[in-house]
Amino acid sequence: MAGSITALALADAGIQVLLISKGEGGTSTATRMAQGGIVYRAPEDTPESLVQDILKAGDGASLPEAARILAEEGPRAVETWLIARLKVPFDRDHGGFHLTGEAAHTHRRILHVGDRTGQAIQEALNRAVDAHPGIERLTSTTAVDLITPSHHAPDPLDHYLPERVVGVYAYIKKEKRVVRILCRAVVLATGGAGRIFRFSTNPPGATGDGYAMAYRAGARLIHMEYVQFHPTAHRLPSGQVLLITEAMRGEGAVLRTPEGQTFMDRYHPDGSLAPRDVVARAIHEEMVNHGYPYVLLDIASARTPGEIRQRFPYIHRVLLEEEGLDITREPIPVVPMAHFFCGGIKTDLWGRSTLAGLYAVGEVACNGLHGANRLASTSLLEGLVFGIRTAQAVQEDLPSLPPFPSSRIPPWEMTGEEEPDPALVHQDWRTLQWIMWNYVGVVRTGERLSRAVRDLRHLWFEVEHFYRHTLLHPRLVELRNGIQTGLLVARSALRNRSRRGVHFRKDARV
Repeated sequence: MAGSITALALADAGIQVLLISKGEGGTSTATRMAQGGIVYRAPEDTPESLVQDILKAGDGASLPEAARILAEEGPRAVETWLIARLKVPFDRDHGGFHLTGEAAHTHRRILHVGDRTGQAIQEALNRAVDAHPGIERLTSTTAVDLITPSHHAPDPLDHYLPERVVGVYAYIKKEKRVVRILCRAVVLATGGAGRIFRFSTNPPGATGDGYAMAYRAGARLIHMEYVQFHPTAHRLPSGQVLLITEAMRGEGAVLRTPEGQTFMDRYHPDGSLAPRDVVARAIHEEMVNHGYPYVLLDIASARTPGEIRQRFPYIHRVLLEEEGLDITREPIPVVPMAHFFCGGIKTDLWGRSTLAGLYAVGEVACNGLHGANRLASTSLLEGLVFGIRTAQAVQEDLPSLPPFPSSRIPPWEMTGEEEPDPALVHQDWRTLQWIMWNYVGVVRTGERLSRAVRDLRHLWFEVEHFYRHTLLHPRLVELRNGIQTGLLVARSALRNRSRRGVHFRKDARV
């Protein structure tokens, strides 16, 4: 959502855009995987009501101005872009749009397309991007590093220039070579880093690339400790993860122990509709205290079979086909999994990072909206609203960002002679993921975080040596970025000795 909208808005303004993606382009994104929907507005709703819901969910760390921008500009952006231009087929009810509720929302204000909202939006975006003459796609291409004169120009006098991003080195998989792409502005819309945890709802490409590249280039990152764990995810027999949308609890689903007893009322007055961080910790506590391998999410006792099949057709079909589980009659085994990064590259409210020429939008950015815990179904809307705003900022800034002479930036120099050993890459990934899951997970302590930092530092040194002495490979680039991002998260969590939102430290200073 974020990258596509930014590209479309820039191309509409007559600016030539190159859209780089690791995959085939829009085929494996967090947007595509979003089930629940996108925040719109209820008939009785007000912008102030949404602002208050965002601030409450953010646990005192959300920027009120960012929440107000989303609440005031969001509905118009949805109408202009998604409904009128892209013609996303949102579900309707009695002539109007069908709006659903989700946890921590005071109104039923969520637009959806069944339980595959993200897929419908992504497909519409793909069609628009592919048809736009002002956008060139470069697919199956992995960004390796951002280019800055202070890091990459051989002339030492260029190192005195104001800090600025002037392009990117990118690895084209089909050609097995790195190209130097110089440009006047770079927009990072690389998503999150859920895959650095052992269990995650994220797509395979969510390896922290944007965070790591921005950090190495010298941009400021903030609130990296605020990693949201989705409370209800299900592991299929194939090992794949199926996110069970929060909208299911919005439609009346209740969490139960494996014995069938409800438990959320002991943790929060809103019960199963409590904010995500509360629900994730409650499930974690139940599993740890009682040795449960999972808890159960029961929609069958709240809705008729017909209503369930109509509202959640994708989840119903997948579970029935994959493991014979009929959610119209049986509860769903669920566990928390790493889901969304609330922190990231520090930007202003127009997507500008602390480095000239570098912008960030979507999950990789931290503009203050989500604070310490994201409110459900605000991520798609954030990508839409702030994608539009970022495009406006780039247009305004381009006159002050002249092209940097290509003669002053050298081509990429390949090092190493052998392909990286896949066994080593696999093992290093597993080491990273288990460190993050066990020590930097749902519940944290200073001792766990200290151990994580020590172990990750050792792993970082090993992989840096690995990276510099073997042939470049996309999986190795991702591993390097994942470890760097893991270190950023662990260090931020260790420094923050308070307890707020998704950052839950048992040893917090009260």
